[in-house]
Amino acid sequence: MTALRFSIFAFAFLLLLPGIASAHESRPLHIQISERASDIFAVNWRVPASVEAQNIPQLTFPSSCETKSSGPQARLLSCPGGLSGKMIKISYPKFNPSISTIIRLTRLSGEVRMAALGPDKLAWEVPDKETALGVAKSYLVLGVEHILGGYDHLLFIACLAFIAGTWRRILITVTGFTLAHSITLALAALGVVRLPVPPVEAVIALSIVFLATEIARGRRDSLTWRYPVTVAASFGLLHGFGFASALSEIGLPQTELLTALFFFNVGVELGQVAFVVLILALVWGFRKSGIFKTEASDSMLGLPAWAEKPAAYVIGSLAAMWMFERIAGFWA
Repeated sequence: MTALRFSIFAFAFLLLLPGIASAHESRPLHIQISERASDIFAVNWRVPASVEAQNIPQLTFPSSCETKSSGPQARLLSCPGGLSGKMIKISYPKFNPSISTIIRLTRLSGEVRMAALGPDKLAWEVPDKETALGVAKSYLVLGVEHILGGYDHLLFIACLAFIAGTWRRILITVTGFTLAHSITLALAALGVVRLPVPPVEAVIALSIVFLATEIARGRRDSLTWRYPVTVAASFGLLHGFGFASALSEIGLPQTELLTALFFFNVGVELGQVAFVVLILALVWGFRKSGIFKTEASDSMLGLPAWAEKPAAYVIGSLAAMWMFERIAGFWA
């Protein structure tokens, strides 16, 4: 009965996380601003499909700007003196349904400026010429937000940490994952290597199914259990392409490209470490409270025997659903 109770609890927990089953399906409002000529700007914005037609956001531009032409989600503006230091405002007819905003500004010089606004920020002051410090801050935050919002990547890391078990093995395993995905993230972001995104996303989901299967089988003598760093590094190469696809949507600045790439990766790692520390703290708390009663072991993430397989089945089923959804998307 304990296994049944755990399964029911896990299923209920998943129901409390709206949107988790779609992994990366939660998209922000994208605003693209391109300087076509001196003080002439083309503005296009893409609204997430989840926003209903009666609540499509509208953009308000500085009063100094004159509209040359406009469409439902596009506008051509003449802004004497440029946009630097001016405010662009976003308004929803009803309310903002927890939608974040990503703004990309491309200047005539080739400079690209990025901004990531949370749901509570509905205005953006157009910055002056970019600096290395500004790019570092912006992309560091974007990296943290991406990893913490990527449920598939987090589940993969959680499974790795469980299989690794001890502090030392977790450190080695996560380091292997980090080094591997850093390589492919850099190669893909710089255009050295290109892979189609849908198959990469499907294989990322498959990597979680693989780890969940290993946990469910519980054979501690397999290669995965004995050397989890090999699996972490192998699949980490593919996860790096997944990170790169998200970064390609955001875009990289032309003048501070390496700074943006480096700090986006640092942000991913900080979010990853924070997540590992969190799950370790939760398991430690459960043990202290008596919720998890396990045999003496040096494993940091040892679960009760009755909980291992149900947990693996829940994670594996969820990942399999993502995988089949993404495979179906090949022909969408």
